[in-house]
Amino acid sequence: MIILPAIDLKDGAVVRLYKGSFDTVHQVATDPVTVARAFQEAGATWIHMVDLDGARDGVRRNAQLVQAVAALGLQVELGGGIRSMEDLKAVFALGVTRAVIGSAAVSNPELVAKAIATYGADRIAVGIDARDGKVKTAGWEVDSGLDYLDFARQMERLGVKIIIFTDIETDGMLSGPSFGRLQQLQKAVSCKLIASGGVSCNQDIVDLERMGVYGAIIGKAYYAGAIDLAQAVKDGGAQC
Repeated sequence: MIILPAIDLKDGAVVRLYKGSFDTVHQVATDPVTVARAFQEAGATWIHMVDLDGARDGVRRNAQLVQAVAALGLQVELGGGIRSMEDLKAVFALGVTRAVIGSAAVSNPELVAKAIATYGADRIAVGIDARDGKVKTAGWEVDSGLDYLDFARQMERLGVKIIIFTDIETDGMLSGPSFGRLQQLQKAVSCKLIASGGVSCNQDIVDLERMGVYGAIIGKAYYAGAIDLAQAVKDGGAQC
């Protein structure tokens, strides 16, 4: 299971949110590159980055920082404001390994199919962010009305192989991942699943690895000092 420590970017700084609310934005570090180096020293080979400026208003203002992190040799998975083939081209030009399509997968599923046809299924992930089982878009502020399992099945039919699932109720709360909803996803689709939101301790990583999920994103737990990242990487196994 790959471990993806997270860097959420807003106005050039590393921030965290509670349950995805922009009203709760608080800075946890000033230099994303320094944070990324610490991840690398702990053994992480992947990093999950979110451009919150892009996620909210579609304008990515943190491209240079993303490029600097990718230049360290880390495999960067980036989401936030990716809404067109032009956006994908720009993102990959920064050295990003995998792009995450979130809101646009709901509003423009044809983009997902075209992205996979152009770049391959391994370089495209779809982010499914849900509250009470309903998919949220536009930085988690708009309710699409879609059931997360039905939407996952739709994405799989389009050729999606990697899904990042976030249960918004657990995000930033250090309450543990949404194991139940992840298990339902495992039954609904054969895609590789990356668990996002709620990881609170090293035991959560052990439990997710036993479930057979493909990856786990670690955010708040790292910044709060609640998890040993180096041990999490060891517990995850081969990082490829």
